[in-house]
Amino acid sequence: MRRTPVDLPTHNPTSRLGTPLPAEGENGLFSQSWFPVCLSDEVAPGQVRGEPFLDGKVVVFRGEDGQVRVMSAYCAHLGADLSFGRVVDNALQCPFHKWEYDGQGQCRKTWVGDPAPGVARLYKFPVQERYGVVWAFNGERPLWDLPDFSRPDESIEVRVFRGPDLLHCDPWVFCANTPDMQHLKVLHGFKFLMPDPHAEVEWDEYGLRYRILGRHQGDVPFDWTLGIRGTTLFWQEGPYDDFWFGALVAFAIPVVGKHRTFAAIALERGDGSPESVARLERNWATTEHLMYRTFGEDLDVLNNIHYRPGALTKGDASLVRYLNLLRKYPRAHPSAAFIR
Repeated sequence: MRRTPVDLPTHNPTSRLGTPLPAEGENGLFSQSWFPVCLSDEVAPGQVRGEPFLDGKVVVFRGEDGQVRVMSAYCAHLGADLSFGRVVDNALQCPFHKWEYDGQGQCRKTWVGDPAPGVARLYKFPVQERYGVVWAFNGERPLWDLPDFSRPDESIEVRVFRGPDLLHCDPWVFCANTPDMQHLKVLHGFKFLMPDPHAEVEWDEYGLRYRILGRHQGDVPFDWTLGIRGTTLFWQEGPYDDFWFGALVAFAIPVVGKHRTFAAIALERGDGSPESVARLERNWATTEHLMYRTFGEDLDVLNNIHYRPGALTKGDASLVRYLNLLRKYPRAHPSAAFIR
């Protein structure tokens, strides 16, 4: 009988190149970043809703003053789920024994009249409402603010989208696509009409921004500024073909090891004439198609990647710097004892 020759490797590495980056939830810690929690229009005045958050659960409620608040979801009395409670003025009432928590998360009242224990409180997150999204910061105080588009709020129309499915990776994996210029060229078909702008990237301790000029699929011209804030937020703005648009894409962590995408897309309104209204709707169709197509190009990669920097090249210069930023990025979990 004829034997098939054994195909032996010419080189067998004993270990993989590169060092893994800290995963969200590793050692019980998460990035100190702004996280989207829900859409603004999902929380009407007097409404309370529960949302999974990091490795636990929070409640989002809007009082009579119109202000939205994000707090830990479990009553300090016996741990009842407050998402089944109700809003009383600007306070949150527990469904079990009707203890009431004020807008700062402090219990001020028990139903039976016993004095509220001083230790009875909820964890209250720093909160912003911006671009149709409710945001909560993982930390005692925000380290950075949400970015603004260059166009004034009154001149733009914003539509916000909440992704229906969870992606099977941490948010920073998605964010790392922005300084990964090989990724932009190869997976998304960007043709740069300039040298790779590694030297022009503007950095700070919580992110980056840079400008690229080029052509996209279908030879569509673009002139964009791209940026990352922290580990959970990507933004871009600038001309695409013959119109300006902005996109702010952020990532929630409802389950450890997964994330959900929120996207706020902005277009210029125009002067309100029938022509400008028709042009706006045409631009919405183009922009939404571009958004879904781009997400689709990333989907299988992000759902199956085991992200670990390995054999890198000079084309990865900005990516390497962002990965180093991630390794040093501040992490904490001050709400851990409350939200689980």
